[in-house]
Amino acid sequence: MTRPVQKTNAQWQAILQAKGAEPDALAVTRHAATERPFSGKYQAHWADGSYHCICCGAKLFDSVSKFDAGCGWPSFREAAPDAIEDIVDRSHGMLRTETVCAQCGAHLGHVFEDGPAPRGLRYCMNSASLEFQSGKNPSDPGADPPS
Repeated sequence: MTRPVQKTNAQWQAILQAKGAEPDALAVTRHAATERPFSGKYQAHWADGSYHCICCGAKLFDSVSKFDAGCGWPSFREAAPDAIEDIVDRSHGMLRTETVCAQCGAHLGHVFEDGPAPRGLRYCMNSASLEFQSGKNPSDPGADPPS
């Protein structure tokens, strides 16, 4: 599929290195690897702001959507409008829904239907796919981790 932002692996590697991305960011974002649970820098991160694609900078999630799912990866209730594309993933002998950045196709993680109401979704993301931008979100109820 043709995406608005396209680069070679070498170009992505250079971009990720320039941003000081985690060492496994290229494997995660461009080759659909998964970081170990409880190892990512955003798993227990609760600051106000937004989460963006580490590759192209597209906004993916607001901090108000983040919640503690206890799964070991950053989890979100909902994505920014038109930010994420879902892809059927039949790897590892199971059927899942992979999530990728709609702008550049970076692998972000998976979405599951065991999240909180009202939508019931849990966007389970790799920290290595994300870049946090600080900023008070006016609709954020506070700095405590949402339950």
